[in-house]
Amino acid sequence: MKYLIMISHNQQTRDAWQNMSDTERELGFKAHMSLVEDLSESGELIVSEALADQGQAKKVLVSDGQVTTTDGPFPEVKEYVAGIYLIECDTIEQAVGHAARIPEANFGLVEVRPVLGAGGPDM
Repeated sequence: MKYLIMISHNQQTRDAWQNMSDTERELGFKAHMSLVEDLSESGELIVSEALADQGQAKKVLVSDGQVTTTDGPFPEVKEYVAGIYLIECDTIEQAVGHAARIPEANFGLVEVRPVLGAGGPDM
């Protein structure tokens, strides 16, 4: 089954990353690289991507056929998706185990969701 692991950021995590020493920041990046390496070797990784800061985002609204966009950042948003892992494994418990290795999990900002196929959960 496929699972999407979403990594969120908020002001607390932004501040934490910015206030880390170079060594601490490097350890965080290495944790992500180690997870990518392990998931790749096991064949469970479909894709992993870090996303640009929300200041580079655009909200899209279509009303009466007209497209309107709003440039980020969006002050009303408290948390935003900063990265994803799309993995394939047997159980959600396995996916949670992988997600627990992500440094942002220390802030409670990592979410695991089953991916829905055309007829429901991708089983």
